[in-house]
Parts: sequence; C-alpha cells; structure tokens
Amino acid sequence: MFNIIIHDDKGNKTATLCCTKDSCGIGRSGKNLIQLSGWRIAGVHAELTEKQNGVYITDTSSGIGTQVNGEDTTTYGPLSSQDIVSIGTYRLSIKSEQDTAKPPPNESQITTEPPAGQGKADDVQITPDNTLKKTFGVKQDSDAPVSAPDNTAHRFVWHERIHKELLGAMDLRRTDVQSMNDEELTTTVKSLIQTIITKLDKILPAELNREKLAKEILDEAIGLGPLEDFLANDSITEIMVNNYDTIFYESRGKLHKSDVTFSSDNAVLSVIERIISPLGRRIDESSPMVDGRLKDGSRINAIVPPLAIKGPCLTIRKFAKNKLNIEDFVSFDSISHEMALFLEKAVHYRKNIIISGGTGSGKTTFLNVLSDFIPRDERIITVEDSAELKLNQPHVVSLEARPPNMEGKGSITIRDLVKNCLRMRPDRIVVGECRGGETLDMLQAMNTGHDGSLTTVHANSPRDLVSRLEVMVMMAGMELPERAIREQIASAVHVIVQQSRFSDGTRKITHITEITGMETGVVQMQNIFVYKQHGIDQDGNVTGEFKATGRIPEFYEVLQQQGVTVDMKIFA
Repeated sequence: MFNIIIHDDKGNKTATLCCTKDSCGIGRSGKNLIQLSGWRIAGVHAELTEKQNGVYITDTSSGIGTQVNGEDTTTYGPLSSQDIVSIGTYRLSIKSEQDTAKPPPNESQITTEPPAGQGKADDVQITPDNTLKKTFGVKQDSDAPVSAPDNTAHRFVWHERIHKELLGAMDLRRTDVQSMNDEELTTTVKSLIQTIITKLDKILPAELNREKLAKEILDEAIGLGPLEDFLANDSITEIMVNNYDTIFYESRGKLHKSDVTFSSDNAVLSVIERIISPLGRRIDESSPMVDGRLKDGSRINAIVPPLAIKGPCLTIRKFAKNKLNIEDFVSFDSISHEMALFLEKAVHYRKNIIISGGTGSGKTTFLNVLSDFIPRDERIITVEDSAELKLNQPHVVSLEARPPNMEGKGSITIRDLVKNCLRMRPDRIVVGECRGGETLDMLQAMNTGHDGSLTTVHANSPRDLVSRLEVMVMMAGMELPERAIREQIASAVHVIVQQSRFSDGTRKITHITEITGMETGVVQMQNIFVYKQHGIDQDGNVTGEFKATGRIPEFYEVLQQQGVTVDMKIFA
C-alpha cells in the first residue's frame, strides 16, 4: 500500500490518494485510480507498481512522455518522497511504507513550472472529497486520506453534498417541478435548502458563510449557478466562461476577470444544457457547438470538448432588461439628434436599411431601436438564428432557424425562412443578420415590393459592406455576373448605417450613407452624416463630433416634391 500526493501547476489544489493494491494506473481513462484530465495526458499515461524494495513508475503514454525530476523516463524506481513525477501539468510524489522514515515533500519542494516543451493547457481537476470524483475527474479509494488546502475547494465539497441531499429530498417528497411556476419552485427549493443546512449546521465548518452557500446551491439547482450574479448586474453586458475556473465579464466596454468560478467542467455543462434544452437544441461530442438564447433574449454560444481544449466554453451577450430607444442613444452620445430625425424619416417612408458594423458594435441593439419607427399598422415578419429582437408593434410574426437533429436532418436555415416569409404577406421583413446565401433572397425581396426592410451585416465600412454583400450573394450558389449583383445592391439598398466600437468601449454611429445608384460598374454612394474623431482625452475617452456633410439625400428631395414636410436644416 502506498500514497500518491498530487499537486497542480498552480499549487492551489492537492489531493492524497491511497493505492491499496500492488499497482495503479494514471491517465484520462476512468479505469485508472488516478484520473487526470488534459490534452497532454493519455488514456493510460503511466503505471505505478509496488515491489519489495519500493514503488516504480512505468511510462505507457506512447510518446507523450513522463518525467521524473525533470528528465524523461520509461521506467524509474524505487521512488522516494523527494522524487517529483511530472505528467502534463500535474506533479506527483509517492510515499510508501518503505519510505516512512523520510518526510513528505512540502510545497517549496514542488516545482510549479511545467517541463520543457509542455504548456499549461491541461485542465486541473483535483478534488478533496471522494463524493466528487466524477465531478472533478479524480478517482479515489473510499478510505483515501485527502486534504483541502483552499477554502474554495472546501466549500465545493459541502456544496456538492447539500446539492445531492436536496435532490434526494425533492425525490422523497415527489416534488412535481413541472407543475410549478418560477416563484413556487424558488420558494420550495429555498425552503428545502434551509432545512438541509440547518440539519448539517453542527458539522459544517464555522468559516463557511451559510447564506452564501444557500444562495449558490439555489442558483445551481434552478438557475445558472455562479452566472446568476452577473446576469442580475445591469452594468455587465457580456459574460465569458473560458473554462470552469476562468470567467471574464465586460462592464462599460472594458473586460475584467472575475474571482467567481464553477466547481467543475460538469457544472458548466449542466448550465449549458439547462439553457438549450427548452430550445430543442443539444450539445455533445457529435454536435459540440450551439447557439441559443436566455428567457430575456440574451444571446448565448457554447462550445465543448473535443473542440474546446480546456473545457466547456460559454459566452453570453446580455440584452438590456429595459429596451433602449433613440433618445437613449442620443443621451449616450452614440448618435446626434439630427441623425436620429433622418433615420426616423427613412424608416417611416419605407427605405431599405442595412446596419453595418464589427462584432460587438451593437448592430442588433440598434436594429431593435430602428424598428420602433415602423408604423404600428404594418405586418412585420422577423427572421433570426436565435430570436433576440423585441418589437413593440402589435402585428409581429417571429421566425427562428432550426439546427439539424441527431441524424443530421431537419435543418431549417435563415434562407429557408426568408423564402417562406415572402408568402406570408409581410409589409416589412426584418432579418437579424445576413451572413450567407439568404442575402440574395433579401435583396430580391427589397427589389420586389417589400420596401422598408431592415437587416444587419458584418462589415467595417460602407464600402466594405458592398463587397461583403457581393460575396454573400455568391454563397447562394447562383453563378451571377458581378455587374448583375451590383445592380441588385444599388437598386435594393437605400441607406447604410455604419456602427463602430471605440477603444474606450463606447459605440457610435460613424456613417450614415446613401446609395445613389451605379456608374461604370461601381456602386455609387454619398455620406450624409459622419462622426469625426478628434482624439483621446486624459481619461482615455474618445472625443469627436457628429457632422452633416451638406449633401441632401435623394429621397428627401422626392418627399419634398410630394408635399411631405421635411426639415432640410439637419443637413446644414
């Protein structure tokens, strides 16, 4: 019998496992006593064997490598407590009965730097409790001595135990979760958690905050675990879970690293599945990427191993609880009052508008704002990958694309929905984002009586947008000449709204551009309004001003000829 002491590369989580047999395996496979995770660890990476004179280690990793005291080895022994075995980013030391006279290594003797040629990409998952062996990925004997050097790991042990007792209590009482609304479920679960914590109060460590523990268990049982606090904070606009113990968030345009962590990769997976299951979507090794949405419309993207090397990765782009309006954008200095008046007229008088911008520049949010200018007596059909738009008009039909099922069939694309909505008698078609062949169908709709349509496209400038539209039309599989595509764009699109995100985190409308036609094979356009950046002040904030170029939009002149009252002073 011998003990294995495990250290991670950070030195902040350790476990001591006891091998009661003559040998034990180390690796990713579940049949190993010591089950470690990481892309530099083989299924059966190494084997420890106890002989008469001590414990020997044999490398079985098929070339990945095992090191002892910093040197590659195939077989080494007998191991003393001072010998350091390096596997991936883990450090192991052995204490056998033959070695009881020697003291075990302390943390100062354990190097936390990986061997040469190895990175720190392995996912450290060591638990100080046998009840969490599946959660953390370390397999232990039931009587193995353990240590919990940090309060986080200690809290997770009790967190898991109370959570299991909660599930048992709900099952014992035959709680019908499906028949409860959110408020009833919260009240019931909160009461059960308080009862369990009261029962365990005498054995719970004194340093554990009971209220915080109860809230964490409640959030994980019926919410999104540690992400609930981020979702409740209105100043946070994006949440990025890189892996279970690394969470970043964006607040007021700046990225910050959070001290909050999940207990394990499985906890992250549970949150992802809780989000996507009601949407009829799935995520697993055969379908490791998924897009979805929360109840409030916030957009989520998840990607899991084997594509995500360090563990499940979740990104949530939050939407404001209260829908923004154009006055909010003016007050945020994202747009000028004159630009807002112009866009109101353009939407009201059925001009086809494309909102262009980079990732995270706020295109969908501004599309929501522009939709407020659509008259309430018109029939609007929205088409999206994941339903995010919130239109206030009474006559709105929302369509959402569908991914393929487990057999790879049943997929309904954005292009399918755009084609279908043409048969649904729409006054306006609003497409959340054009990113492929649906662009051709959208342009055709704009050219065949569905004026006033709105959509967004990824592009860095109005001129780049035209090139992007050409490429996406070609993605439809139609072998159209470039001139024909450009003529379609010139006749279909009336106004381009270019939105950008600046270094200080602010988002502004930098161009409002009118497409005026086509000449010598080139789409012609003119800027109506632009944002001129002057520089950056001492606090790092972008300074500049919105300016009219002095050019009058062609459709404004037409409106004036038709007797519509328009304010020409905004272009001065």
